Amino acid sequence: MTYEEEIKKIAANIKKIRLSKGLTVQELAWRCDIERSNMSRIESGRSNLTVKTLCLICRALNIELSDLL
Repeated sequence: MTYEEEIKKIAANIKKIRLSKGLTVQELAWRCDIERSNMSRIESGRSNLTVKTLCLICRALNIELSDLL
């Protein structure tokens, strides 16, 4: 699997978990203290995530990093 495919997989997992928790993109972005547009790019797989951002998202969703991978 290419790294682009891995990023798309992680992005899809973020969106799936966010939706399962009943959160909007705006709400998740607010919890992570990032712009809504950045969260949208993350969920669409158009952003190369840093470990810091992944950790912020995990904390906001109350999940482990391994849940996204």
